[in-house]
Amino acid sequence: MTTTLNEIGIMLRILLSIICFGVLLSMVTLTSCKKPLFFSNGNLAFSTDSILFDTVFTTIGSTTKNFKFYNNDSKTVVIEQIELMGGADSPFRINVDGLSGLSHTDIEVEGNDSLYVFVEVTLDVNASVNPMVIEDVIRFRTNGVDQFVVLTVWGQDMYYHNRDTNEGVWPNDKPHLVYNYAGIDSAKTLNIQPNTQIYMHKDALILVYKGTLNINGTIGNEVNIQGDRLEAEYDDISGQFYGVYFQEARESKINYCNIKNGTAGIHVIGDNPSNIGYTVTITNSKITNCARFGAIIYSGARVEAENCIFAKNEFHALAVYAADFNFNHCHLVGYSSSGEQTPAVGISNVGFDLATQDYYYGSINEGTITNSIIYGDLEQELVLDTLYPGTGLNFNFAFDYNLIRSESIQTGPEFGLNNIWNENPLFYSIPDGDFMFYSTSPMHEAGSVTIPNNVTESEFIGIRGTIRTGYDQGAYEIL
Repeated sequence: MTTTLNEIGIMLRILLSIICFGVLLSMVTLTSCKKPLFFSNGNLAFSTDSILFDTVFTTIGSTTKNFKFYNNDSKTVVIEQIELMGGADSPFRINVDGLSGLSHTDIEVEGNDSLYVFVEVTLDVNASVNPMVIEDVIRFRTNGVDQFVVLTVWGQDMYYHNRDTNEGVWPNDKPHLVYNYAGIDSAKTLNIQPNTQIYMHKDALILVYKGTLNINGTIGNEVNIQGDRLEAEYDDISGQFYGVYFQEARESKINYCNIKNGTAGIHVIGDNPSNIGYTVTITNSKITNCARFGAIIYSGARVEAENCIFAKNEFHALAVYAADFNFNHCHLVGYSSSGEQTPAVGISNVGFDLATQDYYYGSINEGTITNSIIYGDLEQELVLDTLYPGTGLNFNFAFDYNLIRSESIQTGPEFGLNNIWNENPLFYSIPDGDFMFYSTSPMHEAGSVTIPNNVTESEFIGIRGTIRTGYDQGAYEIL
């Protein structure tokens, strides 16, 4: 049978079609086999199955937390989807390996590799005095299998203060948050109730300008002032806010108040001409872990303190500049958390004139520390610097019934005969900031038996409410 060229052409075209079909078929087969041959069929492992944010204030963003997910297979794994299940209504925000968004698809993780997920949260005001708990989940879908990481936040609504003026009484049914400053203006009075929780934003202060501030905490219901970052890593970070600042204030009182992690816990400059008593009276309070001073008293201010603890501040526990002070039964100790420290008590007669904006040398008409401890890591924890006294200046110092650390025993007329020098106070735990002392401490029953004026014997108590029967030095009275 004779085959024509036309028939040969037809046969070639048929053969070519068959060959092409075979090639295509093999390509499809290879393509369909690509995943099982080169990609993992496994799932992910996680560094944690939940992320918890401790109390976050409404409208204030949290710190960023993170976790890792792992591909423990030797082959690359393809994550079909990573999704924040709450979507656009969620208070949480996620970032996967540098990419923000509510959902991420087709993410490849090479064999034995891992990626980070970063999480933040911001809560809306909920108009409630009660804490709220909000949860969401991040879903990871890999090879048709869903895995989840749970996100939880404790939220709290609060009262906000931002460059406002305040008077009357602050409610204590929910916390107060201060931005920039909360002011008490001239001739105004603000009373802060027991168990009020005050949180201060970066560099914020409570500013008392020619007004009156009364912080009225009670034992067991103290007023607490601290920074607004409540994550555990901020527990011992100083300098988170400024402090409580009094300028030419009218007579003010602070009782059972804890101030921690500020810059200058209590700053008093100037006195109000209308005052008969002290500018500020501080009782039963703790001022700790400030970046500069526990208390700084400046330029004619007059401050009284009883049963107070000033400790672990990076500069002076008490700094005085041309001002008057009377401290009784106080802990004035160093031991800063940063390791940097100046003497626990530093006293100078250099003041600062607010009117002329210039420095001057002034008197210290009352400079009394009794029944207290002045101690720390340094060899010299009490420094008196009264250079250039000039004429007509007064320096009336009285230090007695104290335990003092000093390079040498002071014998000047300002030091009484009942001071104890350079003996170990035997604190419970300096690293933990526990400055209670053991019964074998030289501070035990070493104070004066004199009860202060206008105080009955039953009212003569230590910071824990224990009646002083043994007359211990410092803020505590032990049995």
